Order: sequence, then C-alpha cells, then structure tokens
Amino acid sequence: MSLDAKHFIGEHTPKLDEKGRLFLPVKFRPRLAEGVVLMRGQERCVFGWTIDAYQGIVERLQELPFTNRDSRNLVRMVTAGSFEETLDKQGRILIPPKLREWALLDRDVTVIGAGNRFEIWNSARWDEFFESQEEPWADLSGGEGPAIF
Repeated sequence: MSLDAKHFIGEHTPKLDEKGRLFLPVKFRPRLAEGVVLMRGQERCVFGWTIDAYQGIVERLQELPFTNRDSRNLVRMVTAGSFEETLDKQGRILIPPKLREWALLDRDVTVIGAGNRFEIWNSARWDEFFESQEEPWADLSGGEGPAIF
C-alpha cells in the first residue's frame, strides 16, 4: 500500500469551474469513492474528509456536554458548516456556494493534503499563508512547538 492510499499528501492546483465544481487529485479519488464531507476550516479554507473520518468527528462532538457554551458553539460551527458531496464520473465535487464564499474560492484554487483530510484554499491566500509559515517552519528545531523529526 502506498502512502497516498492511506493519507492525503501533496499540493495540487486544479481549477474551479463556473458551476463551482472541482477536479480532485487523481490519487485522492479512491479514498473518496463513498463520498466526501466538506466543511468550513480554520484560516478560511475548506476541509475535506472521508465519510468515516467525518463520522468519527461527529461522534466525538456528541460526547461534549451540551450545557457548555463552547461545546455548543463548536458543534454548531462544525455541523452547520458541513456538506456531504459525491464525486461525479469525472472525479469532480461540487463545492457549495456557502463554502466557496467562506473560503473566498474563485477559479484558482490549491488543494493540499493534510494527512487524514485535504484542504481547499484560494490559491493567492494559500501562497500568502505558506510564505508566512516559512520562518516558523525553519525555527521548529528550537524546541518549541511540535517536535516530530
């Protein structure tokens, strides 16, 4: 089994068509044959999850105490901002208008693999974000932040 079969990796630059459809990277498609859940992501991108991964998220959300305001707000933000989609025969998904507005998506988008999910970014915003992370990335060896290497 290749790494691509288990995780979403890489940076891809497909185009969003006039109807809001997006060709997903070929290597992503087998994992999404049963469908995909798109949701609002942090930094104003769109998160894409397999059905199984999203079900796990919802199950964990249901364990949160509804009497806690932060818990209620998290559940609302996740579930209200989520849409289940299916790939068409060409390997495209429709990105709902609300998510296109949220992430400021236009024709030029960047799809990045993020391990157990993928993210869809406005390409200009992705380039800005990526550039802003170059120095923090270089400083990760300083002992602060996540140490995985």
